[in-house]
Amino acid sequence: MLARVTTETENTDRVFLALANPVRRELLQILRTGPLAAGELSERFTLSRPAIAEHLKVLRDAGLVADAPSGRRRIYRLTADPLADLGDWLHPFEKFWRARLSALAEVAEEL
Repeated sequence: MLARVTTETENTDRVFLALANPVRRELLQILRTGPLAAGELSERFTLSRPAIAEHLKVLRDAGLVADAPSGRRRIYRLTADPLADLGDWLHPFEKFWRARLSALAEVAEEL
């Protein structure tokens, strides 16, 4: 049996699914400031450590974080490449946002 190659669309889907959860988005926000141990991350939430570990696994599977052992701890760090790829994917839609923002600005100026 041949191994199935992950397509670019599947990678994008994985990133979108990871970002769909507010806890995972908050974990990424926290990791923007620098690498942290899993325990340090879990201390910032009211969720259990296993729940945070599951969120970190989803982020790792999407390529949004990387982890490395440091003694008995696992240190997580943000990996921005999938976010850059997502930005590239979103870029063609930017003209629609700009048009709507311009219309909103015109309405706001009229008020």
